[in-house]
Amino acid sequence: MSGREGGKKKPLKQPKKGKDEMDEEDMAFKQKQKEEQKALKEAAVKAAGKGPLTSGGIKKSGKK
Repeated sequence: MSGREGGKKKPLKQPKKGKDEMDEEDMAFKQKQKEEQKALKEAAVKAAGKGPLTSGGIKKSGKK
């Protein structure tokens, strides 16, 4: 037994995965997520443009 053969043998390298292979379900899911994200951004912009929701100001008591 020579010194080169001793010890653990390294496992063979796994083949690299190709580009993300997506089927139609994955494509539809990603498209749906993009649309939801876009809708959330638009809603946030719309909400930021308005003032506060409560417009009561200073409340006056009924006593004089």
